[in-house]
Amino acid sequence: QAQFVESGGGLVQPGGSLRLSCAASGFTFSSASMRWYRQAPGKRRDLVASITSAGDSKNYADSVKGRFTISRDNSVNMVYLQMNSLRPEDTAVYYCNHWPPGTWGQGTLVTVSS
Repeated sequence: QAQFVESGGGLVQPGGSLRLSCAASGFTFSSASMRWYRQAPGKRRDLVASITSAGDSKNYADSVKGRFTISRDNSVNMVYLQMNSLRPEDTAVYYCNHWPPGTWGQGTLVTVSS
């Protein structure tokens, strides 16, 4: 069964940066498209970014385009989300998953506040 362990969240000031990591296991990672999602308090879980299995195509939500970068390392079954120029509206719990999504991990909380 697929498992995901997200890490790297924390409290950061507006304009700051964070790098999230996701350790994946239980499936053939190198064959799977991967995605980052986020869920703000009281809101639905939304797609933030996606990356193909080979890492040769990436897509982003309009709200994070130009600020966030998704990447992956198939040698260690990891996917990353580099977040720059963070804004208070980026505050959320961030999750990774393959496509189609399976079991969810615990996520990692990102709080952007001064």
